[in-house]
Amino acid sequence: MKPYYFDELQAAFPQLALRNDLSYREITTLGVGDTLPLLAEPRDDRELGALLEWTHSRSIPILVIGGGTNLVGSDAPCPALGIRLSQPMFSEVKAGRSHLTAGAFLRLPKLASSAAELGYGGIARLAGIPGTLGGALRMNAGANGAAIGDFVLQLCGFRFDGTPWTAEKEEIHWGYRQTNIPEDVILTAAILTLPRGDRESVEAEIRRELEARRSREPGGRSAGCTFRNISEFEPAGRLIEQCGFKEYRVGGLEVSAAHANYVVNVDSGTERDYLELLREIRTAVAEKFGFYLRPEVKFVNPSTLETLLAAPVPPKVNVLEGGTSREREISLKSGAAVAQALRNAGFDVTETDLQKCCVTPEMREADVVYPVLHGGFGEDGRIQREMEDAGLKFVGSGSAACLLVMDKIATKRLADQLGLPTAKWHVVTPESRDFPADLKLPVILKVPKEGSTFGIVRVTSREEWEKALEEEFQMADEILVEEYLSGIEITVPIVGGTVLPPIEIRSPHGFYDYDAKYVYQQGHTEYFCPVQSLAEPVVRRAMELSKKFYLGACCRDILRVDFIVTPDGTPWLLEGNAIPGCTATSLVPKSARQAGISFEAMTASLTYAAMKRPGKQCAVPAPAEKVAAAPATGETSVRRPNRLLLKLSRWLFRLGLLFSALPLLLVGSVAVREGEPEGFILLVSGFFILGAEWIFNWFNKLEKL
Repeated sequence: MKPYYFDELQAAFPQLALRNDLSYREITTLGVGDTLPLLAEPRDDRELGALLEWTHSRSIPILVIGGGTNLVGSDAPCPALGIRLSQPMFSEVKAGRSHLTAGAFLRLPKLASSAAELGYGGIARLAGIPGTLGGALRMNAGANGAAIGDFVLQLCGFRFDGTPWTAEKEEIHWGYRQTNIPEDVILTAAILTLPRGDRESVEAEIRRELEARRSREPGGRSAGCTFRNISEFEPAGRLIEQCGFKEYRVGGLEVSAAHANYVVNVDSGTERDYLELLREIRTAVAEKFGFYLRPEVKFVNPSTLETLLAAPVPPKVNVLEGGTSREREISLKSGAAVAQALRNAGFDVTETDLQKCCVTPEMREADVVYPVLHGGFGEDGRIQREMEDAGLKFVGSGSAACLLVMDKIATKRLADQLGLPTAKWHVVTPESRDFPADLKLPVILKVPKEGSTFGIVRVTSREEWEKALEEEFQMADEILVEEYLSGIEITVPIVGGTVLPPIEIRSPHGFYDYDAKYVYQQGHTEYFCPVQSLAEPVVRRAMELSKKFYLGACCRDILRVDFIVTPDGTPWLLEGNAIPGCTATSLVPKSARQAGISFEAMTASLTYAAMKRPGKQCAVPAPAEKVAAAPATGETSVRRPNRLLLKLSRWLFRLGLLFSALPLLLVGSVAVREGEPEGFILLVSGFFILGAEWIFNWFNKLEKL
């Protein structure tokens, strides 16, 4: 059936290639859905721009059809005009001096081979990805440690209103299998920078990738990977397999026996079948692991995606970041990292740049608040007290513990009370600023309530003392002075009460200050996890002391404890951090990865821990206790019940009950008529057997699990 605007469109663009009533089996690899009413295939940029301007002026919706490798068709008629850039102009490769310009409809295997012919390599690692360049760019497709975004110099395309659109690489966020390329943009080409490569060796690499792809990719009609991976530790296929879905079937669609993240159209499956199957998978994974899978496939019908994501509903998390302290920029980066990890886990996340210590509407609307505010009111317990007073659930330690850990002087006092080894220390004020008599140089001066090594000065002589004090007193009225300890610096993270592997830190100039943490590029400051320079008993001792401090300070959820280990093997407590950083160089995520825990699993587990604490009633229930910090490796796969077998068992059981009850009822009736009292017992027994229908309800519940 031709749309109402067909004749007008044909008159406006007499040279435009148009195809109507096109089966989704023809234009998608999955082959689900009925037909696409109309597909337009513009010849070049000029015709595409004019077409988009025409549809925009008439409010005609459009549907961008790429290679169809990850597209799910619709059972209902599509009101949008399909646009596919299948003409030769959009599949060209042009070589420049140091770059290639490639059309968006070019398949990645063809792009890799064309680049090889021109003497370029690098992209050969992506040759096994079957989709088009445009689709790969939008989802930042990758393989073998490389992603298409690594090679981008510039993107070109059109807005849906027909205006040209370009973006430099730096303007796009290239995340894990996702980008922020605007949804109202059709990509037409990309300028790529590729390393030079020997043609023969590059072509050999392409052949290996294509063969490897064919060997591991399931056969049959599919849309490729159905759901996005949570992380490298939690691939969607493994999560689905551990929920027992391999070979699970709904209608004409079946989960592949070879790869659980592939859904194969085995028998004229419909969009409705596909939706039902994905909802069952998503619900099971959420219940078992606490992750909410998001589809990697694209739907012709937008309402299908909405229905899929409507249940189960993920928790709402409000991430607090920014603040007003000296650590504002670090907090913004940490907050963005936490928010992205939670989004990867499927949570409903909002970010708030909190610049005032108060409870916001976004915080009240969330099921859990996740503060990633370094320094100032975010780390000293003030915002935690506001949330406690408001009855909000939040991640991290309570207000009292945050205040104690943030205050380096209070930390020293607690360490002395707990018997934890810590350097000799004193407190100096503007009124008592003399050098402590029982301390020896060098010493470290610390502002009590700053983080990220702000306000930390090393003093090596009496001449430096007064100058250093003047700088410190500009930030605080009390300054902690402690003897300088020389040795190996390590940090011990604790997450959810579990002590994670310690990390050894080697800074470029021997002092792990702000520059060593954030300014120097990765590689200047070295991190070793597990620790390399210390004996195992020493490392264990540091872990024991960390746990003692964690419990003594009444911390919860997350804490990082820093030590200096002197040559005699003694771990000396430096300080704790109740809201440790989560940037690219942050230490807690590094330690978690060493323990086999992804950042996504860690942030999700902390969120669920906060949801279970007394406080505001959550709109979304947390998963059961079986949700762990990370999915266990080597877990036995649990098979889902076979529906056909259950139904057969149910009817066989019913027949068994009927055949058991009938003789009792017949004999009992005869006996009652003849006046024998045993007849009543037989009748009651027969009716009791027939009343066993409640057993069938149990089967129903089992079937719906």
